[in-house]
Amino acid sequence: MRITRRTITALLAAGTLTAGLAACGGGNAPPSTTSTPGTTETAKLSGTVTVFAAASLKATFTKIAAGFEAANPGTKVTLNFAGSSDLVTQITQGAPADVFASADTKNMTKLSDAKLIDGAAANFATNVLEIAVPPSNPANITSFADLAKPDIKVVVCAPQVPCGSATETIEKATGTSLAPVSEESSVTDVLGKVTSQEADAGLVYVTDVKTAGDKVKGIPFTESDKAVNTYPIATVGESKNKQLAQAFIDAVIGAEGKKVLTDAGFGTP
Repeated sequence: MRITRRTITALLAAGTLTAGLAACGGGNAPPSTTSTPGTTETAKLSGTVTVFAAASLKATFTKIAAGFEAANPGTKVTLNFAGSSDLVTQITQGAPADVFASADTKNMTKLSDAKLIDGAAANFATNVLEIAVPPSNPANITSFADLAKPDIKVVVCAPQVPCGSATETIEKATGTSLAPVSEESSVTDVLGKVTSQEADAGLVYVTDVKTAGDKVKGIPFTESDKAVNTYPIATVGESKNKQLAQAFIDAVIGAEGKKVLTDAGFGTP
């Protein structure tokens, strides 16, 4: 092949154009990146989270805890249920807890004022009272006013317990004075008195009646809307595993937790 001056000039021009295009293209090309495995992934949850929760949350939190453990292998949820005021006392006295869920805002405020919770509490549910009677309703109770009759053996929660405080609120709002045969430290204890037929009736939450199934009969009453309890949840300040504590709280206030609570009869705040 004969190489002429014209051929050389053409080749040189083509080479210059190619180099120019390469230089332009290089300026727009994305930089090469190297990712380090695990740097963008959420840290795996592990360990035990201890949850102190109001007695009325037993059925729902047991279910939520089981789902949480299944979704997070390597974690364990330890549940402690009691009256909210009793739980506050336990935490105040140094009982090891990571999460506290109360049946009212009053008891949560006690811990907040004592600077024993981490950050602000989140409200996640509401609840109202309902009259629980034995399945056959032998005392023929049909209203809140019936509970004040002298021959009726009624059991309520103690005043310092959220369900007891709600009972007092309704009494004051309606001008009805009850004379309970006993005041219990939790709704669970009140319900036990009814199921054993030691009482003609007991004031518990709507959710407790639903959970009890055919062991009791529920008698709704319109005055229950005078005392709607709001349930808050928070991380305890002395928690040793705050990441896991927050993850459990997220499970409670998230979509799946809300469904469990709603199915059980809880309202939304």
